[in-house]
Amino acid sequence: MQDEILLNPWVNSHAEDTDPSVPPDDDKWDFVLVSGIHNAGSEKEIKRKKFLDELSKKGFTIKKIEDKKLFYGVRAPKQIFQKYQHLLGNADGPLQNPEAHHDIAVTTRIRIVNFILQNTVTPDLEKLHDLMKKKVFEAMFPLHEKEEVRQFLEEKWARWRDIFCQQPIEKIRCYFGEKVALYFAWLGWYTYLLGFAAVVGLVVFVAGITVFSSSQVSKEICEASNTIMCPLCDQHCPFWLLSDTCTYAKVTHMIDNEGTVLFAMFMAIWATVFLELWKRQRATVVTDWDLYGWDEDEEELALELINNLQHEPRKYQHSYFRSTVILLLVLVMIAVLIGIAHALVIYRVIAVALFTQSDFRFLREQANTMAVMTGAVLHYITIVIMTKVRGETWAGSRSSCFPTNNPSLSFHTSLLQVNRRVALYLCDLEKPRTFSQRENNFTMKIFTFQFFTNFSSLIYIAFFLGRINGHPGNYVRVAGKWRLEECHPSGCITDLFIQMGIIMLLKQTISSVMEYLVPWVTHKLRKKRQHPKKRRMMLGEEEEAEDPCKRQWLSNYQLNEVNIFSLFDEFLEMVIQYSFTTIFVAAFPLAPLLAFCNNLIEIRLDAIKMMRLCRRMVPRKANDIGIWLQVLEAIGILAVIGNGLVIAITSDFIPMQVYKYTYSPCMTENSTGVDCSTGYINHSLSIFRVQDFEPDTKVPKTLPGFAGDEITITECRYRDYRNDNDYSYTVQFWHIFAARLAFLILFEHVALCIKLIAAWYVPDVPQSVKNKLLERKHSNLRKELSMTVDSTDV
Repeated sequence: MQDEILLNPWVNSHAEDTDPSVPPDDDKWDFVLVSGIHNAGSEKEIKRKKFLDELSKKGFTIKKIEDKKLFYGVRAPKQIFQKYQHLLGNADGPLQNPEAHHDIAVTTRIRIVNFILQNTVTPDLEKLHDLMKKKVFEAMFPLHEKEEVRQFLEEKWARWRDIFCQQPIEKIRCYFGEKVALYFAWLGWYTYLLGFAAVVGLVVFVAGITVFSSSQVSKEICEASNTIMCPLCDQHCPFWLLSDTCTYAKVTHMIDNEGTVLFAMFMAIWATVFLELWKRQRATVVTDWDLYGWDEDEEELALELINNLQHEPRKYQHSYFRSTVILLLVLVMIAVLIGIAHALVIYRVIAVALFTQSDFRFLREQANTMAVMTGAVLHYITIVIMTKVRGETWAGSRSSCFPTNNPSLSFHTSLLQVNRRVALYLCDLEKPRTFSQRENNFTMKIFTFQFFTNFSSLIYIAFFLGRINGHPGNYVRVAGKWRLEECHPSGCITDLFIQMGIIMLLKQTISSVMEYLVPWVTHKLRKKRQHPKKRRMMLGEEEEAEDPCKRQWLSNYQLNEVNIFSLFDEFLEMVIQYSFTTIFVAAFPLAPLLAFCNNLIEIRLDAIKMMRLCRRMVPRKANDIGIWLQVLEAIGILAVIGNGLVIAITSDFIPMQVYKYTYSPCMTENSTGVDCSTGYINHSLSIFRVQDFEPDTKVPKTLPGFAGDEITITECRYRDYRNDNDYSYTVQFWHIFAARLAFLILFEHVALCIKLIAAWYVPDVPQSVKNKLLERKHSNLRKELSMTVDSTDV
């Protein structure tokens, strides 16, 4: 059953909406609205009719097709687009490819119609998102059409075989709009430059492997079969030999070497160069699109006036009280996230105690490593619970901060999105004036929450692990019972390496699999559930011709839901990855390589998902990536600070240099051919008298595997710089402390100066773009002047 109705306030408007030189294009529809089949005279049917009547007053053509659902195709009258062009001029730029039957680009047409649909008000003062909450309408979407651009993108972009090919950004723009095109342009540029960082990181890592067994420090640990270390827990934990950690020490030196410092400096410069080159790339692209000076506020006001001539713009407002409340709530949320990181710390403390008392020898011997690895897995699980960004759209939110295309999704789909729900709530409290302001405010809040969710545990491992735990005989304890973890005698940087490796591998692997698998399975299930069964034909009965629109609308409806914010999750995922790649790269030089491989897959996954598995996004106009650029610049500064702190505090680079140039045999003896690191391990370990253990501590008096009193242990060693008599800090400790502080100040100032020089040296806008804009302005002024002279002569 189907019918076509003209809803138009003018008698001959259908004729006006048709170019007399072109045949009517009746199979082209701007949007499709989907509704359930409601009972005649029901409240939902009345509300639906009122909304469609409002569209009729604006001259929309509507076509109705009935299947298991009611489908309403809507087509806007040409006058709306003429008003848009009159208000904003040639707003699409010279390179857009308009449809043959219209004077305006397809993406712009969809964007205008979407704005009008979202802002059409019924006599009951309800908008479309209100009706969708009440399930009057179930979905709205623009159509994937069988046009040349789509076929090109499916054949040349959304295929795995093109994984190393350059992206057709201009075609993406023509089909999905500028916002999506700029995202893929940025992602492609980021991935391209990541290739250079990945090569350098791989070289540093391979160089570390080549000296796997040649380090003097590692040799000393492997040969320290007489160095007895203090127990790792209070109850029934044995003394142990330093030589037992030989392999761990080799792995540590593979990561913690002189190349780490150079690579951290390189990545600080790389982050700056990447952003500066992106600014140039973006300026070139948007200039070619004729959007360099585009004003988003002006366009939004124009659309408001096109939709309602009586519209009055909402004024800018600011409330210090509201801002203070929001700031306090943000701080509370950050405190909660840090508290979760503390819970992971407590887990690691208890896990070490339990593993060291296990009946399994492997768990006892590798208690610390197992606690780190299981802690990393738990950290990843908390990230999933607190963020849960993949696999859902924002349609699950019922926040008024961002009206969505399908608020009818059940509550449980977004139940675990804790960070997002809090950010949306704070966004509601803030009451921003414009859509862009809302998006920017939300972006800053959600990124802040995501950052602390992802990095709180890493910050603890990098800068606090083993530095606030006290010393034997006076340990800092959790709940007065479990003592905090100690750093391994080989250093804490390996713990950070393990944590980073597990999180990045799990996050990128599982996210990539789920990103493709969930939409694919969902699409198959929707298609199977909604596919109509063929009715059995009666003898002599002729098959009724099917409307060509029906199959197209139904196939689009069976695709996965998207909305105008679906791109946000992609940006957020990449920016978090960029944070992992830059901030702690000194501890994990393979991060750029993992990110590079992931992004090659990510680009094609996103392309396939957008072209084949999801409905068409509503295009958005943009001339940059928005507030994400400021976020990336902030991450660049954090990368300098973070890597400086990792080298100065987490790494053993500074203590080793202090030893080499102050206390080593090279300084105290007139000898040649001696490695200056000789004796470093013995120098970095302090002595503890067993008799000074706390009363509740129960430790064996002999080494495991030996019996008798002949090897009774009176002293053990631990990692610190303390005196033997009163356990106060030694002079060496203060020398190292001063050296760490001096290096940190020097590293950060040098890195920041290089960043500033690189930012100055590489102009944000290429000279060719400046000249093109200058010529354009000059040409426009000449035209204005010639028109003025002509009018004066007349």
